[in-house]
Amino acid sequence: MKKKLELINKSIAASILIALGDYALLKLGNPLGPVLFALGLLGVCYMGLNLFTGKCGFLIQDKIKLVDLLMILIINLLAGYLIGLIFSVTDVDVFKNAITKVSSWDISISFFIKSILCGVIMYIAVYMYRKNTPLGIIFGIPLFIFCGFQHCIANIITMGVARTFHYSIIICILGNFIGSLLIWYLSKENK
Repeated sequence: MKKKLELINKSIAASILIALGDYALLKLGNPLGPVLFALGLLGVCYMGLNLFTGKCGFLIQDKIKLVDLLMILIINLLAGYLIGLIFSVTDVDVFKNAITKVSSWDISISFFIKSILCGVIMYIAVYMYRKNTPLGIIFGIPLFIFCGFQHCIANIITMGVARTFHYSIIICILGNFIGSLLIWYLSKENK
């Protein structure tokens, strides 16, 4: 029971840090927002928190139980959406920016590919952190944002800020998961 509680707490904390990054992105836009967003993943990694997109590429090598990964995902999604709702009342510009962002999403092959590519970057960022360098995070997070790649936890937070829901989240989750596992599989780490 203690391990499950720790998993829950660390998943909520990760959602809070990513939400702060997403808020900065919605508030400040380019170029400062994407750079500051990186602080969220830096905090997640240095504090040992549970972020779905940071864990799924390490599913096999870390022997993460599928039920635990699913629990992390569900908690990240629920907490992220709730935090987004809270943020939606803090600043009308952030609310409007979130609505504009969500309205640009669609259910398409392009969106799916952008989700896969985000998963690739997330794996590389966390992998490099595990090799004792934060450079993957510092450069990787702004890279996926500047390129318009899709991150499922950031997207659910944006939906919360916009007080809406978009089914593209399902494509985004699958794409992030596939991208992370694909780059792990293709790398030398699985040999």
